[in-house]
Amino acid sequence: MGCKKLGLVGGMGPESTISYYHDIVYGVQKRVGKHVFPELAIESVNVFKVLDLCRREEYRQLTDYLAGAVNNLALGGADFGALSANTPHIVFEQLKKRSPIPLVSIVEAVAAETRSLNISKAGLLGTIFTMEGVFFKEPFKREGIDIAVPDEVERKLVNEKIAAELERGIVKAETRELFGRIIERMQEDEAIEAVILGCTELPLLFNGTELPLRCLDTMEIHVRTIVDMITADEVK
Repeated sequence: MGCKKLGLVGGMGPESTISYYHDIVYGVQKRVGKHVFPELAIESVNVFKVLDLCRREEYRQLTDYLAGAVNNLALGGADFGALSANTPHIVFEQLKKRSPIPLVSIVEAVAAETRSLNISKAGLLGTIFTMEGVFFKEPFKREGIDIAVPDEVERKLVNEKIAAELERGIVKAETRELFGRIIERMQEDEAIEAVILGCTELPLLFNGTELPLRCLDTMEIHVRTIVDMITADEVK
């Protein structure tokens, strides 16, 4: 049967898209167990346009923008698609209805993983739209998992650092320490059992760093799910 072809909406931002590409192609090779790389297509969009549309709550325009990218991937022969970021999942349900190919949700993948680990309460770090929106929390609520977010001041700091530094590939030790203090504060005050890195740039910040509690890397979980989809027929 062969591997299915992935269509990835990337550019949100470029740094995480590079990681998605690397981890998917080598993940498929490892899963299949032979010298093969999967066919895939990447449609790179402008992360700053995505964030601006979210900021202005222009969700119809955001859906249109992402739907154009998904349609291009489908025309390029993609069997299924995925968005390489958490924030644009704010319109995932609307996008799914318009998509000519199945889409794999990062949020649903992480919710399923969290449930499998028997975690009942997790902290969430991400853009302001991810932390304050309901779209990320709903799949967890259905699984009986509570989601806690940083306080208002912390949320603004986290969002600022993601937009001004991580989206541009800038990694600073002081930002890592700041985020670590926020996680520790949430562990103490909110009794979180794990922290969800709800922005696909956050692993860049914590790469090789030990956190005080279990860390759920949304990109890593999403990639595993995508590799499962690509190789579903090949490994039977």
